[in-house]
Amino acid sequence: MLQQLAKLISKKGITTVLLNDFQNISSRSICTSNHLQKGGKEGLIEKNIIVDKDKNVTLIGINRPQVRNAINAATATQLCEAFNAFEADDTSPVAVLYGIGGSFCAGYDILELGKDGGEQVSIDILMAHEGSVGPTRRHIQKPVVCGISGYCIANGLELALMCDLRVMEETAILGFFNRRFGVPVIDGGTARLPALIGFSRALDLILTGRQVSAEEALSLGVVNRVVPAGQSLIKSVELAQTLAKFPQRALNHDRNSLYSAVFDAANFNQAVQNEVMYTSKEIIEEMQQGIKWFIQTFKSDTTHSWLKREKSMADWDDKKLAAAAEQKEVEKQAAEAARLEAEKIAKESKQKEGTKK
Repeated sequence: MLQQLAKLISKKGITTVLLNDFQNISSRSICTSNHLQKGGKEGLIEKNIIVDKDKNVTLIGINRPQVRNAINAATATQLCEAFNAFEADDTSPVAVLYGIGGSFCAGYDILELGKDGGEQVSIDILMAHEGSVGPTRRHIQKPVVCGISGYCIANGLELALMCDLRVMEETAILGFFNRRFGVPVIDGGTARLPALIGFSRALDLILTGRQVSAEEALSLGVVNRVVPAGQSLIKSVELAQTLAKFPQRALNHDRNSLYSAVFDAANFNQAVQNEVMYTSKEIIEEMQQGIKWFIQTFKSDTTHSWLKREKSMADWDDKKLAAAAEQKEVEKQAAEAARLEAEKIAKESKQKEGTKK
């Protein structure tokens, strides 16, 4: 289902064809009620932000493919509303943010600034409480995975940095292209990027505004995964579902402690103290339940057996991912065996030649 969605998204965004395709799906379906809204006599009008669900994962799609998903004021408002709704939804622990139509986001829609009244728009952007392209000037209360395809540039890159984890297609590019237009970084980029990759590297990317490939972005630490073209949404959802399977109180405790250590704590002692202060009674109860599950699963009479039973832990992950990892390991071992065999044959051949001489 996700593969079909990704193909349609990369070609032409959400259309009535997609709506018809999903009407017949009853189980594990992605809701289409938010894709389109009625427009009276004009028929169906596409929304700039599309909110769906896959199981308990919220999908938030930027739907302005005609401008590579550049965000204007109305779209930014819709995106803030979508994240507010996600944070208030107790049934959805993780969200995925992605772009429809081949690109993640090309930043703020500069064409809007060139219209009459553009000067006032510029001031409004600067003074916006949550951010110019979405809720980028605040901390999202639950984990968000970002699927990056095509262009992820300028404020769009800042929007990606707002997310916890980033999955980037190998053909996508990112960069602060706003450098060449004299547009400053105002959506949290100067705060988040150095925390992610270090001050020196952040200076390089922000001051030069140069283009960064997926391979370099991964090596720098800007993104967490690189996937084949057209797979960013699918892999982002898989990653989000993996996070959603874990006990959420402990996960969010550790997440909040990490952010606090980086952005709030003045020193190591305060960061460690925050870890303790963020631990609630509910987290302790959840931890006790997890310990009971562990003890029931791995009996005390099989000492250290849990260290050898890695496959039994794979129920946290997608079965396809576990199978793919196992297959990769088999191929790796086969390649290593072939290499050793080739070295052995070469060594024997060399010895025979030496004997003949």
